[in-house]
Amino acid sequence: MVIPCAAVLFDVDGTLVDSTPLVERAAREWAAEYGIDADEFLSDAHGRRTADRVADFLPPDRVRAATEHLDALEAARSDGITALPGALDLLLSVNGLPCAFVTSMDRGQLAVRTRVAGVPVPATVITAEDVPRGKPDPSGYRLAAERLGVDPADCVVIEDAPAGVAAGRAAGATVLAVTTSHPAEALTAAHHRVLDLTHVALTPSGLAFTTL
Repeated sequence: MVIPCAAVLFDVDGTLVDSTPLVERAAREWAAEYGIDADEFLSDAHGRRTADRVADFLPPDRVRAATEHLDALEAARSDGITALPGALDLLLSVNGLPCAFVTSMDRGQLAVRTRVAGVPVPATVITAEDVPRGKPDPSGYRLAAERLGVDPADCVVIEDAPAGVAAGRAAGATVLAVTTSHPAEALTAAHHRVLDLTHVALTPSGLAFTTL
């Protein structure tokens, strides 16, 4: 199948980069300090801004400091970060098609993880600091489309998490989900689903892929 598009908007963690071991170790250490069940915290953390997930567990006056602490625990590590299958080949084949990264990470986390994974970063990047609300709110994807000068309806969003899929759909984009962090049945809200980015390619006509 081929989706015609004017731009591609990529999620990063779980879509292009795998930092799951690092994130889980930091979250478990952090959760123990705050008396929070780590499995419960992690169950809906992927794809969301850290501050938004922390706010689900702690009162408002503790969220900022607790978020900074968790961010620091993650920043102290870079082990286990890798590019996901097909990510580098796809990014290197962009050939002038406008693209952007839209991530729930902050700028520091994005810089470290893309550097360690060897993932090239486009000129247009939307991070946690750039939007008032994180995914599943569509602000990030709408802002990325605006900065690229395209209509969100003419964009393809590539995501791996339910919150990101919801954000892309709410922005009005076509959403292609990869099953790199969640099973296919958790991503049914996406327009299309593929195993991973080895099943996706850019063509003169748009984004080509082999669906599940």
